[in-house]
Amino acid sequence: MAEPTPETVAEEVRAWLKENWDPDLTVREWWLRLARSGYATPTFPDDSFGRGYDRGLAKVVAGEMAAAGAIGPPAGLGFLLAAPTLVAHGTREQKDHFLWRIITGEDAWCQLFSEPGAGSDLASLQCRAERDGDEWVITGQKVWTSTAQLSNLGMLLARTDPDVPKHAGISYFAFDMTQPGVDVRPLREMTGRAMFNEVFIDGARVPDANLIGGLNNGWAVANTTLAAERAGLGGGGSGATGGAFPGEMAGQLTQRVGDLAGAGKEGIGPEASGDLASSIIRLARDARRTGDPAVRQSLARLHSLNQIAGYSAMRARAGRGAAGAPNLAKLLMSEILRTHRDAATLILGPDAMLLGPESASGGLVQEQILFSPGPSIYGGSDQIQKNIVGERVLGLPREPDPYKGLPFREIPRNT
Repeated sequence: MAEPTPETVAEEVRAWLKENWDPDLTVREWWLRLARSGYATPTFPDDSFGRGYDRGLAKVVAGEMAAAGAIGPPAGLGFLLAAPTLVAHGTREQKDHFLWRIITGEDAWCQLFSEPGAGSDLASLQCRAERDGDEWVITGQKVWTSTAQLSNLGMLLARTDPDVPKHAGISYFAFDMTQPGVDVRPLREMTGRAMFNEVFIDGARVPDANLIGGLNNGWAVANTTLAAERAGLGGGGSGATGGAFPGEMAGQLTQRVGDLAGAGKEGIGPEASGDLASSIIRLARDARRTGDPAVRQSLARLHSLNQIAGYSAMRARAGRGAAGAPNLAKLLMSEILRTHRDAATLILGPDAMLLGPESASGGLVQEQILFSPGPSIYGGSDQIQKNIVGERVLGLPREPDPYKGLPFREIPRNT
């Protein structure tokens, strides 16, 4: 069989879309059809419901879907984070159940990693998992959990052995969010929205069959998830013209898929902002500030950073990304959002302090300004990304750790 090329892939996808894209399908019906084709996850191997394409060919698939006006695969953290983790670490049974339901949009996932005392130092997490026969009993607290209120499953990190060093006693579970003993509480931000939640877990249970990657191997599994997160945050979307959120709680599975094609993303996260350089140039034109040298310099910087990010993403898709590319992509995204904030504030002047639909820009740009510190913190703070690049890419000395090698239960906490 001949190796696929961009030309042959484009031709095959166009033919498949002509036969299969139907805006009158429900979202659930379309996602099932897309999953069966392998075009939902073209970079995944054949045994994980994909086609084994490289990132360059996957971009061709996304481009053809956009040209046809078709919506892409399910949005959310299940597709972005849990799916590649299951491809790398899941058993055959876990792939057939969990991975398939992610790709078809039946399940929505959240990320139960960070805790009040374990954010940047994630390996210090204290959420406990204690074995009870064929189940594990979970007790603890998680925080900064995006979309927990819409998710029926979670990627849970919990401590299964406190008598070994902190990185060695962690396990990774597929966790049922809908069971008794799970309390999700929204965290309201200064934007007025509640994108994040805190989650309290008291005696909830998870089957041993839901242990992903093996007992006490959760740190290695989590690093796969974190690499996917950082690459995804810095790399933009699928290229399709619209999208929908998976799972029953979001209420979109039964909607007509054509009603969501081409729909803009609401919200103020980086993935909802579109081309920030273009949007801020329009803002400058509307405010008649394009002749101001300071504004022009800000716009040039923002445009340049966007171009660099695009070129870096193209190299990564072609398999030629630099060492530490996901970490560098996330750092670049943070810098782009800060530059957008500074340019927008300069253009709006005093109007930048006014929110609401009657303010300049309808309040959207002001909300983006307020949100801008967030991406430099979530997904691993910028300082953590710089440490990773320094230690793992540049070979600089690691940060000193006086407790390295100690059993977790002997490490002082809250001191």
